[in-house]
Amino acid sequence: MTKEPQVAPDTQEVLEKYDKDSATRKFDKKSIVWIVTAVSVLYSLFHVYMVFNPMPALQQRAVHVAVGLALVYMLYPVFKKQDRGKLPVYDWILAALSLATAGYIILEYQAIVVERGGIPNTVDIIMAILTVVLILEAARRVTGIILPILALVFLLYPFISHLGFMPNMMMTRPFDLGDIFGQLYLKTEGLYSTAIGASVNFIFLFILFGAFLQKSGMGQFFNDLAMALAGANKGGPAKVAVVSSGFMGSINGAAVANVVSTGAFTIPLMKKVGYNKNFAGAVEASASVGGQILPPIMGASAFIMAETTGINYGTIALAALIPAVLYYFAVIMQVHYRAGKRNLQGIPRADLPKVKAVMLERGHLLIPIIGLIVMLYMNFPIPRAAIYTLLLTVIIATMRKTTRMSVKEIFEAMAVGAQQALSVMIACAVVGIIIGVVSLTSFGAVMTSAIASLGAGSLFLTLFFTMIASMILGMGLPSIPAYIITATMAAPALAEFGIPILLAHMFVFYFGIFANVTPPVALAAFAGAGVSGGDPMTTGFQALKLSIAGFLIPFLFIYEPALLLVDTEGLMTNAREYPLAGFMDVAIVVATTLIGLLALSAGLEGFFKTHINIIFRAVLILTALLLIVPETYTDIIGIGVAILILAMNYVKWKKTEQVA
Repeated sequence: MTKEPQVAPDTQEVLEKYDKDSATRKFDKKSIVWIVTAVSVLYSLFHVYMVFNPMPALQQRAVHVAVGLALVYMLYPVFKKQDRGKLPVYDWILAALSLATAGYIILEYQAIVVERGGIPNTVDIIMAILTVVLILEAARRVTGIILPILALVFLLYPFISHLGFMPNMMMTRPFDLGDIFGQLYLKTEGLYSTAIGASVNFIFLFILFGAFLQKSGMGQFFNDLAMALAGANKGGPAKVAVVSSGFMGSINGAAVANVVSTGAFTIPLMKKVGYNKNFAGAVEASASVGGQILPPIMGASAFIMAETTGINYGTIALAALIPAVLYYFAVIMQVHYRAGKRNLQGIPRADLPKVKAVMLERGHLLIPIIGLIVMLYMNFPIPRAAIYTLLLTVIIATMRKTTRMSVKEIFEAMAVGAQQALSVMIACAVVGIIIGVVSLTSFGAVMTSAIASLGAGSLFLTLFFTMIASMILGMGLPSIPAYIITATMAAPALAEFGIPILLAHMFVFYFGIFANVTPPVALAAFAGAGVSGGDPMTTGFQALKLSIAGFLIPFLFIYEPALLLVDTEGLMTNAREYPLAGFMDVAIVVATTLIGLLALSAGLEGFFKTHINIIFRAVLILTALLLIVPETYTDIIGIGVAILILAMNYVKWKKTEQVA
């Protein structure tokens, strides 16, 4: 085993600075700790019970939101600098009011659905307003101010959409309080929309599964395995960071938390072998962010997409596979060329763990993940597959003393999982306000029309403006709400060009995610800089360069759907089933993309076996872009030029070696 490097200082402080949902209270009184833990455990058990004994959708989603809100008010202080050791009386009151919002729906359910048919009375409106206020304040505490402000802007729209100063295309009929808040509170098209449906049915369960994996030592396993496989290679620690952070990012879906937790181990190692501190932080950021596009779990985002589009989860995960592998290939090649350019060596093999020893010690932890993939492939209901996988994790973990979980640790995993799910729950609830307004008014159609107008009939321009909209949202929002909002408003614009729903949603999904490494607001990169001691903005631009494939691949699979392993020929834009693409179609597009990414990585780093001059670097970058254009002649030119330049550099290196 390797000697554990000194952990980067103040990682918790870095985490809380860039990941607001980590800044929770640390109570002085054990009695309050017990209460919060008990509520958290019961919250987890409720979701497990609901898998086998579901309530009506409105009630189930209301309970999911209400208990989550209560936990938010118990765990998150009003202000960041407030004393975190105490739980003020007003937060006890807010927690109780949060529970009352679901209690009212449960008690009045028959009257709401049957007697009043969803038409609100005065008490309904009061409870709806209370719920909206509680959700917005909870979101402010957990995610920051941007998401609540965005929701308030949308909420304002139906109040003013009939007024004379509104543009014609945005004018609607007048809406009263009953119309607006009835839509938000009494139906499953507002606060309790499909976003919350995905949160309660899928996301919570997989976050809980991730908490159990972490408790069993899966994070340590990924680190050790990556060290054993790649640690001795040239620039090994950076490759370790890419592999281990990618796997962990897929499971937990929390890019910033992953940067800090995994980066506390990998970043000091990268700096130790000679990587610049800005580059080290950027590697960790680009690898952690990319985990959300990596099957099988994709940070639970795949389940949101399945719920939103109606496409089978297996289809989405399979479609995401090749683009994710290509993305990580591009990151690793840049890391490799940087190591070659700087002559950065790996870690001596004597200081590294052996693959066999790592697999014997913790390799059994892969069995639950393999079991999950098999169950999903066999079309098990996703919630049940998650529960069975969770139980399998507990059972399999008992095979080794180092991974075995005690009863106390099982309860701790349930509590931690529930608390980690709060940020997603509250983000989905706020997004429900936006979805409710879009459903009630014509705002979604207005946004779609605006994007199409900006595109001026050009698919490329429409894709470009959709990318910009997705990135702007992604800079200030967590990736899941950013995806849901852009999928609601921007993705439909692509349908005007006959783009099937799978491709359109995957497109906006990518840009919402990679906004995390896009300056000026690149939270994952800033967190990496916090751990490495680098400059945040410099680290952000380094991470942007490392992640460049994540910005190019979406354009490529729009023009070449075979990259997603699907054949879209003759399909409707709202297709839910996709035939597999032909083998040769897939092979050609993958081969050309690999050559393009290889050329792009070499051009960006200025190295292939030996240094590349500035002119050839520029040509290689242009060549890579040619390979992305979906034309046979551009592919032929691009491949020819790329191979010629790389071959010339290889010959140059060979001559240098012979002289030496």
